[in-house]
Amino acid sequence: MNKFLAITFLAAVVILTSCSDVKRKPGSIYMPDMAYSRAYETYADHSNLAAKGINYNNMPVAGTIARGHDMPFAIEKDKAGDTVNYFASRAVPNPIDSLSKKDYAEAERLYLINCGICHGAKLNGNGPLYKDGNGPYPAKPATLVGDAKYESMPAGQMFYSVQYGKNLMGSYASQLSRHQRWMIIKYVKDKQAAATASK
Repeated sequence: MNKFLAITFLAAVVILTSCSDVKRKPGSIYMPDMAYSRAYETYADHSNLAAKGINYNNMPVAGTIARGHDMPFAIEKDKAGDTVNYFASRAVPNPIDSLSKKDYAEAERLYLINCGICHGAKLNGNGPLYKDGNGPYPAKPATLVGDAKYESMPAGQMFYSVQYGKNLMGSYASQLSRHQRWMIIKYVKDKQAAATASK
């Protein structure tokens, strides 16, 4: 009986010591960065990272595109007197191939706010600033519907003009997101196609 109690006592001691909260230091770790993660929560305090030798600046990785955003317009603005990139932009397709009713209404709204003041609600170049030559703007803006030059202009070239500005028209890159600019161009192209089909 005493032998049984001694074995039970020793077994209990071994179990209790093996389950203790003693910190152990392993001899070597194969991948320390995997064993001891340096991951931080998004909104946690990151002010002490530099002191630890960790470079973290909260900026997205260069060359990445946020989810839900369009690809960037890869063609740069031409230098003064040059038109190489303007003509190269003809090859850039519109990433928006169709507009839902809701998107069409939004594209029309954006057009009227940003473009209609010059190009007119009917896209005929007779907006409030021109008013058949009686408005404050003496030069007639481009006739987007009814002028073969603009009806045959590819979407990429239109985007270039809206992105960087062309002739007397300034850039709308600061007023409209890339997606909104493409939506407006799709709206204009749909209006042009509808006018051509009705002839």
